[in-house]
Amino acid sequence: MKKLMIAAAALAFVATPAFADDDPTADEAAKIKEVIAAWGCEGGEFEKETEASGVFEAEDVKCKDGQYDFRLDKDFKVIVITAD
Repeated sequence: MKKLMIAAAALAFVATPAFADDDPTADEAAKIKEVIAAWGCEGGEFEKETEASGVFEAEDVKCKDGQYDFRLDKDFKVIVITAD
């Protein structure tokens, strides 16, 4: 019975649809680069979340003191910066 419950839970997890991120438009990417440059950083890979949140991600951004991931809201304001 325990194995059946574990198998059912695993199947439910696998069957859950995953949301993929999209690439931002050229204008959106330019705005992200502008915000990152204002923080004294550059580079990275950009994504736009597809869950209708309008959140942008800039991953592996290089700054003077290390590498960081940025999250920006739909108005391109930084909401989270985490060390990578």
